[in-house]
Amino acid sequence: MSNQLDLLKIAQEEQNGDLFAILDSIYKRSDLKPGGDENAVIWEGGASGTDVEPVAHAFTDMFALNGTLMALDVLGLPFVGVPMMAQYRHDTQLAPLDWFGNLELTSLKWSTAGDFMVNEGGAKVVVAGKSGNAALRTAAGVYCNVRPYGSITSVRCMPCLPYSQDKKKFSVAADTGIVHSEMNTPGVRMAYAARRFLQMVHETGQIGRLALKPTQAQEDAINAGLFRWMIEGTGFELKKRYSVDAYLEHQENIERIVALLPDDFKAGMESWTGELYEHIADTNYGVMLHDMIRQVPVIVYATDLDGDRLTDLMADAPDVLRDWGQMVLDQAGSSDKSMQELWSDMGFTMNSGHDMTSVMYRMQGAPIFEQTLGSADAMLLRLLDGDETVGGTKNPYDPRIHFVLIAEAYKAANPSNSKLAGWLDQQLSVFDEVYSGERPRYLDGYSKLKAAITPWGQA
Repeated sequence: MSNQLDLLKIAQEEQNGDLFAILDSIYKRSDLKPGGDENAVIWEGGASGTDVEPVAHAFTDMFALNGTLMALDVLGLPFVGVPMMAQYRHDTQLAPLDWFGNLELTSLKWSTAGDFMVNEGGAKVVVAGKSGNAALRTAAGVYCNVRPYGSITSVRCMPCLPYSQDKKKFSVAADTGIVHSEMNTPGVRMAYAARRFLQMVHETGQIGRLALKPTQAQEDAINAGLFRWMIEGTGFELKKRYSVDAYLEHQENIERIVALLPDDFKAGMESWTGELYEHIADTNYGVMLHDMIRQVPVIVYATDLDGDRLTDLMADAPDVLRDWGQMVLDQAGSSDKSMQELWSDMGFTMNSGHDMTSVMYRMQGAPIFEQTLGSADAMLLRLLDGDETVGGTKNPYDPRIHFVLIAEAYKAANPSNSKLAGWLDQQLSVFDEVYSGERPRYLDGYSKLKAAITPWGQA
């Protein structure tokens, strides 16, 4: 077995030590200076001299950091790492977000809980930029993210925010108490998000559902109007319509956005076809549950705020449905199979929301894969306390999402490398064998994976 990382030592140094020193002892500093920033800190590691395009990884906090280092060590793929730890981000006034956003590589961004606390002048404060996602999206030119899960795919327009990230833009009128906030939605990015959604509907043949609030939010009315402009002259069939044509209602504002788009923005769209349904965002949550139950392949388009709620429901609903199914089975006195077994037999593939991949697309440059690991913070603290399972009442950490998302990112970065794609699929199968049955404790699982997987470049 090859040498292992001292993952426990890394976790200890992260909490009360010199994390940079230990990372410098493992990886070498890269000459990359994204955006021309001479202060940029970039590490590089993994197999060198192979025909694999590296992926940029955000080194954040807790298991988002530790699990990433573990998976990269097991797989041995070439990579670059950007320090995105909450305290470091805060101290450097979010400079690493610019480094990360300016790397001309397919990237993988891990986030931790948004309320991460850091030190500032001896006081504990919430980290600047919280998870860093909003600032990163702005810096990197992100216009949407795509999350496929079972039969449902969510396309979430970004930033598409009906509120401002700048506190100075907020005010409350003294005479009326009316709260004002600045809308922070670049119309051009909104148009690109809408076009990607329509392209996906056309290419997959799946139903497209718009989940907007055109009568309640000005930005959603602009969004809905852009769609009406965009599908004009195409083969899309609008099966369900909003009561108002938002394009006609907001034509002047929409045309201002259209004027900023490339002249060939709609080139080729005349041959695009598909079924589209316009739903009010809140109503769509219930519609989506019916689509889940009936396994109807759909693509849902929503804004940032509603898209966040939508993906939460996508992640949580399968557990609720399985619990309800088990209650029905128990009430009926059926003990032939558990609901978990029936779930698989019935063809459902939504097993754990932790496996939901997310890809952010940007105006220029390769996509950014992302995942949030909020609950993993407490898990790492339990590991450091020496009682990972809290006396057997908690499950050990499941690092599968690291291997899933890493595989997706490297496939995207190396689209013509079929050997790599096959190897990545094989290693995920090995992971599932190692973690089948009773889940091993984190460090034991790492040792077993190291013994079972020969790193890339050494096979």
